[in-house]
Amino acid sequence: MATTARGKAAPEETKATEGAKATEAPIHETIRLEKQYAEGKALRAKVPRESHAEWKAGADRPDPVELLERSSAGRMPELIPIRYGRMMQTPFTFFRGAAAIMARDLSVTPAAGIRVQSCGDCHLVNFGGFATPERRIIFDINDFDETLPAPFEWDVKRLAASFIVAARNNGFKPRQARETALACVASYRKRMAKFAGMRTLKVWYATIDAEAVLASTSDAERRQAVRKRFDSALKKSVPEDDFPKLTELKGGRPVIRDNPPLIFHQQGMEEEGWRERIEHAFQAYRSTLPDDRRVLVDRYQVVDIAVKVVGVGSVGTRCSVMLLMAGQGDSLFLQVKEARESVLEPYAGKSIYDNRGQRVVIGQRLMQSASDIFLGWTQTDVGHFYVRQLKDAKIKPLVETQPPELAKEYGALCGWALARAHAKAGDSARIAGYLGKSAVFDEAIADFAVAYADQNERDHAALKVAVGNGRLKAQTED
Repeated sequence: MATTARGKAAPEETKATEGAKATEAPIHETIRLEKQYAEGKALRAKVPRESHAEWKAGADRPDPVELLERSSAGRMPELIPIRYGRMMQTPFTFFRGAAAIMARDLSVTPAAGIRVQSCGDCHLVNFGGFATPERRIIFDINDFDETLPAPFEWDVKRLAASFIVAARNNGFKPRQARETALACVASYRKRMAKFAGMRTLKVWYATIDAEAVLASTSDAERRQAVRKRFDSALKKSVPEDDFPKLTELKGGRPVIRDNPPLIFHQQGMEEEGWRERIEHAFQAYRSTLPDDRRVLVDRYQVVDIAVKVVGVGSVGTRCSVMLLMAGQGDSLFLQVKEARESVLEPYAGKSIYDNRGQRVVIGQRLMQSASDIFLGWTQTDVGHFYVRQLKDAKIKPLVETQPPELAKEYGALCGWALARAHAKAGDSARIAGYLGKSAVFDEAIADFAVAYADQNERDHAALKVAVGNGRLKAQTED
């Protein structure tokens, strides 16, 4: 442990143990935290925090359009034009669908060598509110399609860059845009220092509940509006709310209502053996659930399944909505999403899980403070999948209408949630030691985010050119 000239502990060394002292951690635990914190601090000599500021596309950088084409391989061909159409809309929608491009770019940026369970597609729209199994509203990351162990900086950099891209989309001034990213990273660093000093179980049980979200909102009028959204979300029973919107009666039985090209029944669903294949896949999913959840699922019967186009980055992958019934008016909707190779795998290493759906589920359980009770995985002859409720009191952030001050508050909230996820699944003391108490890391990441937002705009322009000259086909939606 480093000391000052008078023999007192240096400020950054004591920071890691402040939380431990507050919770009366045993002396051996305090020593362990100090050791890990010092190890993290020592990494600054190898990878200075200032080094994270730079982004320049090297001469060997792959063509971004070619990377998009590669990431479209294996997707449903009739849906790929919808994917490109959504990405073309703005640099922000492009960013959301360009995780594969940024994964490659992140792989050539500095990294201190501290790996965590990474989200893999960490941007500000992949955070939000949802209901826990205990029916509380919490704020957390809510998309884990690309999750994989990777350098902790990769999530931080993608998240910070997303704030710059979104801020520009909202017409913020350059200084205002940078401040949103800065607020996000500063929150991540400060919260990580707190998690580093907490007992292990306290970190594991930590959540960002509705009251914490409300307390982070300074404007009284907006705070009231957020509270109303939370209350409204909890009052809605998801199946009862969705059932009349998503279903219709055919032959006296409920089926999912077609709404092409976004919801439709795939050809071949009436072929012999199709029902048996679905039932086999469903039983494989059931086997991944804990025994008590199997009892719950066994009360339902699969009635119908249809393709459902979702998001931006997921468009073209095999995503479906499944209708289950336990009795008249007693419905459950499950979302079945194809799990492909994580965009991080070419650069961070292969997943240890043979089933890619299992990779997603385990990563989600590691990073989220509370996960869907129906979360599981399966596979069929066409791929690997994970299963969850279609939605459960989900509250999406209204990023398109956020003014600068609210965007900064939301940035701080996202930084907090990411720090909690990394601390739960990673090594908070080493990360905190590397980040330190000053704003050096924050400023560097904010600079990187601005530079990468410029790169994202160039890549978005390249997509538009590729569509314009016929290299790619894009389909816009009304």
